[in-house]
Amino acid sequence: MNTDEKIWRRALLPTTATIQDAIRNLDQVAIKIVLVVAESGELEGTISDGDIRRGLLRGLDLNSRITTVIHRNAFVVPPAMGRETVMQLMVANKIQQIPVVDEQHHVIGLHLWDEINAPQARPNLMVIMAGGKGTRLRPHTRNCPKPMLPVGGKPMLEHIIKRAMADGFSHFLLAVHYLGHMIEEHFGDGERLNARIEYLREQSPLGTAGALGLMPKKPEAPFVVTNGDVLTDIHYGELLDFHIRQEAAATMAVRVHEWQHPFGVVQTRGVDIIGFEEKPIARSHINAGVYVLAPEALDVLGVNEPCDMPTLFERLQAREKRTVAYPMHEPWLDVGRPSDYETAQRSGGVA
Repeated sequence: MNTDEKIWRRALLPTTATIQDAIRNLDQVAIKIVLVVAESGELEGTISDGDIRRGLLRGLDLNSRITTVIHRNAFVVPPAMGRETVMQLMVANKIQQIPVVDEQHHVIGLHLWDEINAPQARPNLMVIMAGGKGTRLRPHTRNCPKPMLPVGGKPMLEHIIKRAMADGFSHFLLAVHYLGHMIEEHFGDGERLNARIEYLREQSPLGTAGALGLMPKKPEAPFVVTNGDVLTDIHYGELLDFHIRQEAAATMAVRVHEWQHPFGVVQTRGVDIIGFEEKPIARSHINAGVYVLAPEALDVLGVNEPCDMPTLFERLQAREKRTVAYPMHEPWLDVGRPSDYETAQRSGGVA
């Protein structure tokens, strides 16, 4: 949503305005739309250059009321609708502006394509766990840390960082251990990528969450954590927004995993057969290796204490803190086995 309220508020005109007023507004505000509101504040409709041209061709003049050219069935969205969904609606409907209205149909904002299509700056920290030995990927990882294995001509870790930067993140904290010096030599302080990169150096493996206990100070805002071997097109910003809306202590991105039984299943009660199910499909949620944590989540970790993410979530639950799942549907690949790495190389990223 347009964060500069003065911009969209300047595009508001009453129903008593004239076509000349609308032309002047389009010229001065320069967002290619006029929002026509009733005295009560409800949105009556919108006006664009095209609406005015069609009105003038019908014989209207500059002193005609704007109600004669208003587009009354304007496409609108509620304030809770996410950025990605709004973008999809804009593309599908070939529009560049969508008013945001509340339950009373009062205008409370305006989505503009040029703004919503640009990444929203995210001051939030992103931590990438890049210290694993990748023993299952040997011999590839004998002389190269797993996150530095090349995919599509650049390290997996660089794919992750650039994907996050496309979502507006610029501050990264890399947890390194095995051959960590190679990671630090490649990325340095992040200046080459126009990012800020710092490091957590594990003296011994601390698991998928333990390195967070080494953070020099607690972040002031929720932060994203991802494994350094997860390639995905997930929108980290959408995940962060979901976490904030849920007011959770910890959020875990999950994927639906389907497994089909290879045989027909016989349902019984005692020795009686009561039914059959031919090769049923079981569905479950699996951990996608991407998370958002509130600063308070760090309170359950000790310094240099090994801990994995499921354990961190269990500790938070034991303290009656809210933990939630974020269902993701974007392409995703956990590069843990040689076959996964071959898939990543063939696709140049995620499958």
